[in-house]
Amino acid sequence: MIYLTGDLHGDLDRLKAKELKRLKKGDTLIVCGDFGFIWDDSKKEKAVLKKLGRSRYQILFIEGTHDNMDLLEQYPQEEWNGGQVHRISGSLLHLMRGQVFTIEGKKIFTFGGGESAEMDLRTEDGTWWAQELPTEEEIADARAALLAQDNAVDCIVTHECNTIVRKFIGLEGERSNLMTHFFDEVVDKVQFRQWFFGCYHLDKAIPPRYQALFQKVIPLG
Repeated sequence: MIYLTGDLHGDLDRLKAKELKRLKKGDTLIVCGDFGFIWDDSKKEKAVLKKLGRSRYQILFIEGTHDNMDLLEQYPQEEWNGGQVHRISGSLLHLMRGQVFTIEGKKIFTFGGGESAEMDLRTEDGTWWAQELPTEEEIADARAALLAQDNAVDCIVTHECNTIVRKFIGLEGERSNLMTHFFDEVVDKVQFRQWFFGCYHLDKAIPPRYQALFQKVIPLG
């Protein structure tokens, strides 16, 4: 069974939640960005990652805006279930941007990253990474990956959401960047059943196909 949840921000207590106790060996948990356990490369952090890689269920995540992109890119890259991943430790994997994975028979398109609201402050203290936003090449690769699936997938997993959903949930301020333009394009061109996203610390279903995730753990239908 595949389950999804929102931003963890490096909080181990979230992984001890009652909702996660139902996950069994062979199940999969996908985190919609801001995983947060790859941050300072400390001995403690490495020990935690090793422990997560030995979890009874598999943990997969996309990047958000509070993940150390320089560290993340140092992990070995490989092909897994049809897409590219960084293998962090054991079965703990980072699902790279613009990929389509086949997991338990489901076609899942992933596109992590976003635009930090507090970019100026974080630039000053060295905790902001330009890689949080995609390049033109990554967008082109994502289009190609979707086209290879005839622009049809079961599920989309992102950190941020598209313009229509942002307005629906009442987020202030327009976001205009390569990522938001691409997400708006995906809405028009790609067939999908469900779209899960994190980022906004909100648990809210937006009928008929969208789900904002933070602390909830939701099975993929």
